Amino acid sequence: MRRMYQYILYIPLLLGTGCGGDRQAIPDKEGIIPPAGYSLVWHDEFDAPERLPDAADWWFENGNYGWGNHELQNYVPGFYERDTTALVCDGSLKIIARKHGDEVISTRMNTKESWLYGYFEARLKLPKGKGTWPAFWMLSQPFENWPDDGEIDIMEEVGYRPNWVSATIHSKAYYHSTGTQKSQEKFVATAQDDFHTYAVEWTPDLIRAYLDGEVYFEFANDKTGNKDTWPFNRPFYLKLNLAWGGDWGGAQGVDESSLPAVYEIDYVRVFQKNDAR
Repeated sequence: MRRMYQYILYIPLLLGTGCGGDRQAIPDKEGIIPPAGYSLVWHDEFDAPERLPDAADWWFENGNYGWGNHELQNYVPGFYERDTTALVCDGSLKIIARKHGDEVISTRMNTKESWLYGYFEARLKLPKGKGTWPAFWMLSQPFENWPDDGEIDIMEEVGYRPNWVSATIHSKAYYHSTGTQKSQEKFVATAQDDFHTYAVEWTPDLIRAYLDGEVYFEFANDKTGNKDTWPFNRPFYLKLNLAWGGDWGGAQGVDESSLPAVYEIDYVRVFQKNDAR
């Protein structure tokens, strides 16, 4: 069950968040250019004054359950005691994996809204360090069973293989536990040093992944009407998280000397076709 948290007027300790520098120039809504044939329907530019992510737009998951991948982190709702794990400052969102006592804490946050089809985009700078596993992805609403209900991974990377990013879809017919997932990866030499734009265009016919505006992965609807191969016909919501360790992120061990690790999100935007609005 989802656990909702109210925004708390409290700014925890900011050590290791990357905050406090010069504020970035962020375009307003009028300055956002949508893909051809699309209109902006939702966005978060993370340009508010220093604060936690807006509780009107996001909800947090909580706990150290392994999350199906034997992950090591404990997800907390933006902060735990005086340690911050998600903070909007200096024009971006910082998700921070950090040591807290004898555990590692981090954040997994989700949009309250969901959408059927669209163009989903974020500008990201990835964390450094063996053990990190940042992701920008989507699950169905309602979500009942995995992989039956589908998963769209817009961007994933693991720290022991720096700068190799991937886009993936999972369904009952195609998922990683059986080695049948549909995926493509690409090397981006500056993925951990600079911002890059990651996006997915999702229509009734296909799912297409973009990196800095260039297509590098495509998965087509086989038109059989079989949910096992195409469960992507109901609304999905967006997810941002920074995992620590796990079956993939920790496949070559973890290096706690790299903590705190910061996953930086400049913006998240959702566009839908003009004729679907």
